[in-house]
Amino acid sequence: IPDLLPIGGAAFVVDRLSAFFVVVIAVGAIPATLYAIGYTREFAGKHSLAAMGFAFNIFVAAMFLVPLARNVLTFLALWELMSLASYFLVITEHEHEETLAAGWVYFVMTHAGFAALLLGFLLLARAAGTMDFTGWSAAAANLDPSSRNSIFVLLALGFGSKAGVIPLHVWLPRAHPAAPSHVSALMSGVMIKLGVYGLARTAFDWLGVGPVWWGGTILVLGAASGVLGVLYALVDSDLKRLLAYSSVENIGIIMLGLGAGMLFQA
Repeated sequence: IPDLLPIGGAAFVVDRLSAFFVVVIAVGAIPATLYAIGYTREFAGKHSLAAMGFAFNIFVAAMFLVPLARNVLTFLALWELMSLASYFLVITEHEHEETLAAGWVYFVMTHAGFAALLLGFLLLARAAGTMDFTGWSAAAANLDPSSRNSIFVLLALGFGSKAGVIPLHVWLPRAHPAAPSHVSALMSGVMIKLGVYGLARTAFDWLGVGPVWWGGTILVLGAASGVLGVLYALVDSDLKRLLAYSSVENIGIIMLGLGAGMLFQA
């Protein structure tokens, strides 16, 4: 779609990795949406159901399109749209002070991650001479090690914060209890998996085979998230916060597999 965005337009491509994540999103989004039909009736009269529905549809649509994005501006525009829509859903019950505080933490963390992604993408796009993802793999092989490592760290921080990896998880146990239940389910069941998608795309596509320490770092962070996530869940009495820490643990287990794959590839 050439005219929709500057510098390359809006670009979408389906490959095996993006198709897999689209299926993962659908598996979470369909039951959450059906549940929301009845669940959101309790908000009638207190909050605008039209505004909730609009933000929810934007949130789901952006999540579906993120794995299909094939240039920098398309990806970042959808990533930001997903983050802003989920932020407004988190603060649905904004009359409660703790909800606004949770929304603020989420807003700050998600935009700190966005800043890291923006910088990493721009550095890689400059080295490759293109904003299109398809030319990045070949260009990354010619980068000097320090530049390549810097880009990896920036992208790992950006995607790791969205995935809720320890120690970048601080927003998850706050935003999860504050959000409506169907939104919590999508954030922990689907949205944080897009952080995993970004890490997988970085390690196995955009930057190619990296040094051993890349996989080792992801492996250690995954182990820490798996162990500490389940320990936090065991001692927490709030059901929604318990589920949030359980999501941190699950992400840790996924990161163990991702880190091991990167390590063995190296």
